[in-house]
Amino acid sequence: MVFVVPFTYQLKEMLLEFTHPQYLIGLILVAVLIWGFRYSLIDFSKAQRWVSFGVRLLILLLIVFALSGLTFMSPTHEKMLVFLLDQSRSIDAAATEKAQQFLDEAQKIAGKVPIRVVTFAALPQIQSQATPEVTLPNETPPDETPNPATPQTDLANATNIAAALEPALALIPPRYVPHLVVLSDGNETAGDILTTAIRGGVAISTVPLPASAEPEVQLAEMKLPAQVRQGEPFYLDIVIQSNRDTEGTIVLYKDSFKVAEETKPLKTGENIFRFRQSVDDQRQQEFSVTVDARDDTILDNNQAAGLLFTGGKPRVLVIDSEPKTIRDLVSALREQDITAEVRPPEGVPRSLEELDHFEAVILSNVPATALTNHQMDLMRTYLSDLGGGLLMLGGEQSFGLGGYYKTPIEEVLPVRSDFEKEKEKPSLAICLVIDRSGSMGGQKMELAKDAAKAAVELLSPRDFAAVIAFDHESYLVCAMQSAASTGTINSAIATIEAAGGTNIYPGLVDAHEQLRRTSAKLKHVILLTDGHSSPGDYEGIVRQMVNDQMTVSTVGVGDADNELLKMIAENGKGRHYSCDDPQAIPQIFAKETITASKSAIHEMPFVPVVVTPTEVLAHIDIETAPPLLGYVVTRAKPTSQFILATHETGDPLLVWWRYGLGMSAAFSSDAKSRWGAEWLTWSGYSKFWAQIIRQVMRKSDQRGSMVEIRQRPGGVHLTLDVVDDADRYLNGATGQTTVIRPDLSKEEIVLQPTAPGRYEADIDLEKTNHRGGYHIQASLGLGEKNLVNQSRGVMIGYPEELRLKPTNEELLQRLAESTGGVFNPTPEELFKPDPERTAWRATPLWHYLLAIAAVLFILDVLLRRIDLKTPVKNWLSSF
Repeated sequence: MVFVVPFTYQLKEMLLEFTHPQYLIGLILVAVLIWGFRYSLIDFSKAQRWVSFGVRLLILLLIVFALSGLTFMSPTHEKMLVFLLDQSRSIDAAATEKAQQFLDEAQKIAGKVPIRVVTFAALPQIQSQATPEVTLPNETPPDETPNPATPQTDLANATNIAAALEPALALIPPRYVPHLVVLSDGNETAGDILTTAIRGGVAISTVPLPASAEPEVQLAEMKLPAQVRQGEPFYLDIVIQSNRDTEGTIVLYKDSFKVAEETKPLKTGENIFRFRQSVDDQRQQEFSVTVDARDDTILDNNQAAGLLFTGGKPRVLVIDSEPKTIRDLVSALREQDITAEVRPPEGVPRSLEELDHFEAVILSNVPATALTNHQMDLMRTYLSDLGGGLLMLGGEQSFGLGGYYKTPIEEVLPVRSDFEKEKEKPSLAICLVIDRSGSMGGQKMELAKDAAKAAVELLSPRDFAAVIAFDHESYLVCAMQSAASTGTINSAIATIEAAGGTNIYPGLVDAHEQLRRTSAKLKHVILLTDGHSSPGDYEGIVRQMVNDQMTVSTVGVGDADNELLKMIAENGKGRHYSCDDPQAIPQIFAKETITASKSAIHEMPFVPVVVTPTEVLAHIDIETAPPLLGYVVTRAKPTSQFILATHETGDPLLVWWRYGLGMSAAFSSDAKSRWGAEWLTWSGYSKFWAQIIRQVMRKSDQRGSMVEIRQRPGGVHLTLDVVDDADRYLNGATGQTTVIRPDLSKEEIVLQPTAPGRYEADIDLEKTNHRGGYHIQASLGLGEKNLVNQSRGVMIGYPEELRLKPTNEELLQRLAESTGGVFNPTPEELFKPDPERTAWRATPLWHYLLAIAAVLFILDVLLRRIDLKTPVKNWLSSF
């Protein structure tokens, strides 16, 4: 609450302000005073009573006003200056020297005017000194130790003037007139200083710093056509900027292979060089280029990259543990004009850019242990956001047998990797022996416990489980009991903590004892460790276990004694896994559990039965198909489309569903000679697999549409032009783009109609600070109909800060004019009084009010204790 009291003296306004107006509610006590005055029984004179009442009323008002923070506000024109100093990488030594000279001169003439400095690049930093020594972006200020956790060069790779505004204003107390001074080249690459400054309402003066004059050659841009046909020649333009005449060597790469190298003279300004190229068999081709010039100051801006999309035959990636065994499927697809590339599991793409080269991926008998979690996450993103396809074929290392339980791959598949064991199948007793030594602490221990819990969940109620942990001795975590008690077993597993040394032998002895007591037909041990064990009779204990019809598999994590573990697994008729990545532990446990149950594979001849008729198989006579010889048991998920089943058991054979923008399918038998030997000679083999692949593969209907992506400062601009079958502009559609960053995070942006048949979107990429490939999925629909679904990519190289640019005097001048500051002032101009800008100096009055109230309180006591009527009469009579 503010009371404005006008004064004619100096024609100024003075302000009285309550800082805590809520305490004014104490004025209610005035009514209590009035009531007490009216009904008081004190036998004093009426005049004395009125004076006493007035004093009490004044005391009350003074106390209430003091509690309410009554403050006297007086106008002032006293300034405080804050200098905002640009320290981004575009500021060279000459600009730094000019800024230092300006600050030194300002300090000399400042007098009593307080000044502070805030440096900025990507982020602001308040300086402890009023005018610190200015340093270059890659230098460390004197007497300071650089923080190794802070990438100084990365922070200097941007200019965000707006970010420095708020901390600068926070430095200025309200009693001063704020004045900010920006020393910069004006080439902001983040933020919007004009909009931010106008909202701030503060005078900002600007001092332009010179652009870098150091020798510099920059690869400004690589221009690629939006799209070409496979095998069609096209021209690739390289744009190079230079601030001097020199010579440079240009090297062009297609993916990682050098395809051209030329040495060219470079003149001052823009230089454009053209290269003729073609793409033969890739859906998406990455081109990159580098330039090497003498006496170049910044090397980070000497490279550029781009992605080119082509139209042609669909491409499928086939991953098989034994690539030679899948040749029949590859040949069948090629007969149907589908290009198939075969790789072993080691060749699974490790980036979204590489995965996006294909319309679909086929996993044929590939275990989850051969894939990293990152690769599985990539496939999930490839399906859900890029509209890709995935087909998993059966085999002894597929589905549950491959350890896919609770993995990203199982999430996208239309079938579950766990299953209900048939009653006639033998029961399984499994004992998990887990290393709990100190080296297993942290993530490894947590992953081991999660893996143990998942393994128990894969067991049927007729199975049994026990858990043993060991360090230098053995601990029975959970005695052998029915796997129906999943909750009890998992609670016991959760109590395992890492500590102590490593001694495997006692754990194996206890495992043998636990399994010996059970009547299960199948008995299996999974041993997990990451260390080197104390000596023991390992051959003897394993021999006893084998004699008692038990099997042993081992898992070595990191620097484990794999020689010992391999010997235990071989003698124990099990399997050994050497695991460098602890993230793979859950997949190994799941794979081992299902393999040990011997229930996941049915190897007996059967014929497929159509469950759900579909157009995909409309022209294929499934009834005449020869029998298949086996399959992996799975369970169809509730919302999947159950297409084919096995004729006796009704288990899923072919199931598919849509996942995000893509589609995945599961075929629980195989497409090669183990279970599909009879199918290899079937006349419908090629057409069957081609139709299945076409069903799941990415649908990229480009008819009547053209996608263009243009790079701009800080991001890209996407334009989508669409016409209908009659070549008329298609209006009224709704669309969006999904942007997938290199770290697989994503953002959805709505496409805005901007002209007949044209839809556009601005996509900010610079603010994410991620370098590499960005994938952009553009989709357009009209009602329930999907019209366009196209995938594009863009490569983000060096930051905008490293581009050759002159000083942006236009921005700096507009900033000064729009805020009432001065463009390119001298230090003296900054300290001139500004009569048009006023600040208010606050003087708290509460202590004065309380002092007056204390004096009046003494007077009030006198008025209430002494009858002044008789003393006054005696005094008057003395005259």
